[in-house]
Amino acid sequence: MKIAITATAPDLDARIDPRFGRCPCFLIVETDDLSFEAMENPNLAQGSGAGIQSAQLMADKGVQHVLTGNCGPNAHQTLAAARIVVSVGCSGSIREVVEQFKGGQLTAVSAPNVESHFGMGAESSPAIGQPSAGASGFAPGMGGGRGMGGGRGMGMGGGRGMGRGMGRRSEPSGDYAPSQPPSPTGAEQELSALKQQAESMGQQMRQIQQRIQELERQTKQ
Repeated sequence: MKIAITATAPDLDARIDPRFGRCPCFLIVETDDLSFEAMENPNLAQGSGAGIQSAQLMADKGVQHVLTGNCGPNAHQTLAAARIVVSVGCSGSIREVVEQFKGGQLTAVSAPNVESHFGMGAESSPAIGQPSAGASGFAPGMGGGRGMGGGRGMGMGGGRGMGRGMGRRSEPSGDYAPSQPPSPTGAEQELSALKQQAESMGQQMRQIQQRIQELERQTKQ
C-alpha cells in the first residue's frame, strides 16, 4: 500500500511534522518493502488553501492513506473526495509510525481534528475544542467587537465578543436623544473575507472534482 507521512526531513528516521498542509516534506512509503519517495511540500509558504493543494498532490501521487498529526476541514474534505483515508495524532519517527500503521495501531478518522488555517504560525487556529492563547493568555474571539454600550464580555475563544450587559450610558440632558448606531466592526470585514475565501475554495473544489473524474475515467480504460 502507498501511504504518505508528513515529515520534518526526507528520511525514515526523521520526525513526523504535525501539520498536513504546511509540513516541510512528504514521505510516500510503500508499506511492503519500506521503499519511499521524499518530496518537498510546494505549499509550505502558501497564504491560503495549503491543505487543499497538498491533498490534491496526494491524490496525484496515488496515495491511499495519509498519516499526520493534524488535518483541517478543507484538507480532510479534499482527501475524502479522492478516497484517501486519514489517520491523525501520529507522532515519533517516520519509521515508528509506519510500523504502527502496519500493526493496525492507527485509527482512521472521519472528521478533521483542527480548525481551518491550523499551522499558520502565530495566527493559526487552535485544535477543535481547545482555547487559543496569545501574548496575554487570550486571543481575540470570533465576535471581534465590544458588547452593547461598551460592556466587555467573553466571545468565542475567550476574546472580546458579546457584552455582559448594557454597559455605561451617559445621562440625558434635556430632551432624550437616541444613541448613534454602532460603527461597523471587524466582523463585517471578516464576513466579506470569508465569503471571498469560500468562493475561491469552491472553485478549487470544482477543479479537484473534475481531476478526480478524469483519473477515474483513466483507471477504468
